This record gives sequence, C-alpha cells and structure tokens, in this order.
Amino acid sequence: MEVIDQENLKKLYDLRNENVLKIVKEFVSICKPSKVTVITDLKEDIDYCRLRAIEIGEEIELATEGHTTHFDGFFSMSNHDQARDKEHTKVLVPRGHYRPPAINTIDREKGLEEILEIMEGCMEGHECIVRFFCLGPKNSKFSILALQLTDSFYVAHSEDLLYRSGYEEFKKLDGSNDFFYFIHSSGELIGDIPVTKNLDDRRIYIDFVENRVLSVNNQYAGNSLGLKKLALRLAIYKSNNEDWLTEHYFILGVHPKEKNRVSYFCGAFPSACGKTSTAMLPGQTIVGDDIAYLRVWEDGYAHAVNIERGIFGIIKDVNAKDDPVIFEALTTPRETIFSNILIVEELPYWIGDGRPIPEIGINYSGEWYKGKKDKNNKEIPHAHPNARYTIRMEELDNVDPNLHNPNGVPILGIFYGGRDSDTMPPILESLSWEHGVFLGASIESETTSATLGAEGVRNANPMSNLDFLVISLGKYLKNHLKFGTKLKFSPKVFATNYFLKNKDGKYLNGILDKLCWVIWSEGRTQNDFEAIKTPIGYIPKYLDLKTLFKQYLDKDYTEKDYVEQFSIRINNILEKLDRIEVIYKKEKDVPTFFWNIFNNQRISLKNLKKVYGMAEISPILLEK
Repeated sequence: MEVIDQENLKKLYDLRNENVLKIVKEFVSICKPSKVTVITDLKEDIDYCRLRAIEIGEEIELATEGHTTHFDGFFSMSNHDQARDKEHTKVLVPRGHYRPPAINTIDREKGLEEILEIMEGCMEGHECIVRFFCLGPKNSKFSILALQLTDSFYVAHSEDLLYRSGYEEFKKLDGSNDFFYFIHSSGELIGDIPVTKNLDDRRIYIDFVENRVLSVNNQYAGNSLGLKKLALRLAIYKSNNEDWLTEHYFILGVHPKEKNRVSYFCGAFPSACGKTSTAMLPGQTIVGDDIAYLRVWEDGYAHAVNIERGIFGIIKDVNAKDDPVIFEALTTPRETIFSNILIVEELPYWIGDGRPIPEIGINYSGEWYKGKKDKNNKEIPHAHPNARYTIRMEELDNVDPNLHNPNGVPILGIFYGGRDSDTMPPILESLSWEHGVFLGASIESETTSATLGAEGVRNANPMSNLDFLVISLGKYLKNHLKFGTKLKFSPKVFATNYFLKNKDGKYLNGILDKLCWVIWSEGRTQNDFEAIKTPIGYIPKYLDLKTLFKQYLDKDYTEKDYVEQFSIRINNILEKLDRIEVIYKKEKDVPTFFWNIFNNQRISLKNLKKVYGMAEISPILLEK
C-alpha cells in the first residue's frame, strides 16, 4: 500500500490483527485513495478529522465557538442527499436464505458485483481515513467493535461525536475477526462546498456474511455513518442468533419526587409518536435516545447500554419553549455539527426554532432568499425538514451518570408507544411478560396530515423496528419471549398512546401529561400503586392519577378526563385485533403464545361487552 506511510502503517500493525490489515488492503486497492491516514484514540488524531473537515470545506465554522455546519448534496427538493435512501439501501441475501418482506433485498452475489464495480476508484484524489470505534461502553461485555474506512472528514468528525473511540479496544481482540466493518465513500465531488455528484449511483448495501456495510456516493449521515441504523441491522441479526437483544430503544432514568431512587426504562416509538419527548422529559435523565443492546445480567435483571455517546437528531421544531434542554445546548458554545440549515451572519436557523425566518442567507441550495424555487418550481424552505444536529450527549444537562457504565443499567420497564385517535388508552401495563411482547408486536401508528397519502391510516410497526428487521417476525418474537423467561425480574411492559381524541377531534392528552403516565409506570414497578385489571392490561386508578397530576403538573385531573381517556373501547380494540390478525397470518412461524394471547383477548373483550351490554365501558365500572 504505497499510499500509506510508515507511521500510519505502524498504527495498523500495532493492532496485531491480520483481519484488519486484510480489509484495509482490499478496499484501498478497490477505492484507490491518494492517501491513507489511520486515526487512533489520541486527541491530536481525533482533532485532525474536525480540522480537515473545515479545511477542505465539508464543514463551515459558525460564530459560536465549536459550531460548524455541513451541507449534503442538493439538486432539487425531490433529488437530494439529505435523507435515508430506502430505495438503494439493501440487504445482501445469499441464495436460498430468508428474505425479510419489509425491507429491500438483493441477491448477494449480484449486489456485491454491482457495488464493487461502482466503488472501483471511488476515492481517487481523496484521503481515506481509517477509524476504530466501540459500539457501547469500553471494557464492556455488551459492546461490539467497528472498523470504518471513509473519505469524508465530515463523516469521521460526526462519528467522534456519536461513538466512543475504539483503537485500544481493537488491540484486545487478540487477532479476532469479531467486529463489524464499514466502507464508505462520498464518491466524486462537485462545488465549492464539496458534495456528492453521482446520486444515481448511490448504494448502501448490508452484508451479514461479512458483518459489513458498503456505502458509496453519499454524504448524508443516515446513509454514510454505518455505525448507526445500518449497524442496527447487523446487530439485530447477530443478537437474534445469540442470546441477547438489539432494539430501537431509548434508555430513560425516571426520578420520582420524594423517593430518592432512579428506575431505568427503555422505550420504542415509531416516528411522530413521542419518542424524543418521552426520552427528554423534565426532571428525568437520559442514557440513550435511539439504539440499545440488552443482555441478561447476573442480578437477574435485563441490563441495557446505549451503543452511542451522542445524538444525531432532527432539529425541526426544536425551540426554547418545547425543548429547553436541547435548545440551550444548540445555542451555546460546544462542539456541534448542524446539517442542511440556513446560515445568516454565521448563525444557524432551522424550521420551528421559534425565531423570525430571515429573508436571505446561505443554505443547502446555495444563496437562498425567501420564495426561492428549485428547477421543478417547488419552493425551497430555508432549512430542510430533515435538517439535523450532532452533539455529544455529555453536553446535555440531563445526561445520566451511567451513560458509560460498562455494566449498563437494570431495566425495570419498557414503553411501546403508538399513535391512534380512538382506540387505546394513554397508558396501560401488560398482564405478563408474554403479553408485553404481544403489546410491542401490536404497535400501530396513524398517518398524519404531514404524511403523503390518506390521513388516519394505521400502519403496524412491531417494536418500532420493522424497517430494520432482517430476521422473520416469528423468530424475533420467540427470542423476546425466551429473553424474558431467562430473567428473574423481567421488565414490566407498558403501552402508551398520547394521541387519543374526543368526538370533536380534540386531543384528550396535554403535551406534558406523559410525565404522569411515566411516573405512574415507575410506581407500578415499585408496587407503589394498585391497578385495574382489564382484558387489554392493567390501567391506573383515578385517585392515583389525580394525585400525580397535582404533584407533577399542578393540574386538576377530573374524573371526566379519566373516564374519557381510560374507557375500554371494545369495538375499536376488536377492529385493531382484526388488523393484527391479517398481518400476522401472513408470517411464518408466529409463536403459539402470540395467538393464545390474541384469542384470549378477543374472547375476553366480547364477553365483557356481553356482560355490561355496552361497547364502551368506563374504568369506574371496572374498578367496582
């Protein structure tokens, strides 16, 4: 490898791992960079990535110390590099193997032939950076190591904010190939601010045979940072063939008033169902906001770690009123990368930031002015709706002290959030671990006015993981059941729905009411509250909620509110069961326990309707 000097070559040899050397040699030969630089855990190496990103124009320094912005490729509002490319993100499946119906797949041999041809010479004239990361805390049984080759310093800098460095961890592998690896190239670049040119040849291919992701002709972090959602698929495949779980979970520390304790919860919510707002509830602490690894621990609990140490978050609608913790972090000095926002006098502006929209500035389309349109006559907003911020989690005031605990945190409860306007109550607790798995498998999310197509259509999204499931749903559910039965103290499982409406279309939940649902759930894990048993799960008692609303929100919670929110809407729930049945009847090997719970719930609801002679039953009646 003539393009790598002796100093950098020594850094590779010091790892004492032939597998790393083989991968670097193979892809340097294919991609043909003009230079190879190896980054260790040393501060000067890591700083080099940020400084080079600014020097070559991939990032632009802003007025606030530590702030930079990055622009991804833009040709029009319908042709850009500013969101995940689902069409060209594919799993390479060997012939004869299971093909997940919910995600794109391609025959492995055909896919490799295609992408390796595109990658031939893709780094010509570029510097290739060799990176080493740790998915999860260092010195931890949870963690998986990751090797990354990229020719984007923006990608490398982003990874420094999002992941723990892993060069020294690689030395502990003792020559093993037990790591993921990611090859990325932005490909040919154009413009004074260099962006990917050949978006038609954008490819993101996931290969389980080699535990790797190959990604080319893109810069947007959702496509280029293999360690995030792309690695999620690799880890789901790995964990579900071993004895642990990889989930699309936040990890939240719940701190009830006057209790002097913290209880840790995980939570999975489809998009626009309240995941971020739950993870960032006032007075609570955050361990993670996106992806968690879970293992059975010696104390009998499930323990979880955040595989990341930072946040790659959607910045739209982050403002001082609704998101004070994040807004404060984004508007004060600290290392932060903004992407695809508007710059005016070296300050960033984004959609919904609570400030007046400037008339002119610089954004992803170049010189921007209000009313500017793309080549298809579509108006270009001042910031992209999918604009992002990247920041270290330690920069948030509400970060939990166990963020980097190698043993993770014990999980007492799991939230599964959905969105429906007329069916499920705001909070309920599962009847058992098995029923909790059923609740997670039954998540539905209504489409909103912000979604193309009809409003109010309910889409199933088991455990909020459907886009990333690379194994069969049947196997996935069996592994959840098996995982919980190994635990001495399996987590209590809760289902949330913040979007229930009355007959006039008005939301029955206030924005911050979720704090009371979360505190009630925490109390249930500690036996602080009794509950009412129903066919769909345990629901809160009125007087407990009345006390919590007064204590936490200084709000009068009326019995009328309670009855509206927690009445059992039998016909609507039966219709939901019908939809679930259609979906799962198409799946092979759905475990027996799932159908037992399904059938028992349907029978119990019909009996309840018969006993009371009505289709909507007040919780007051059920408590008597």
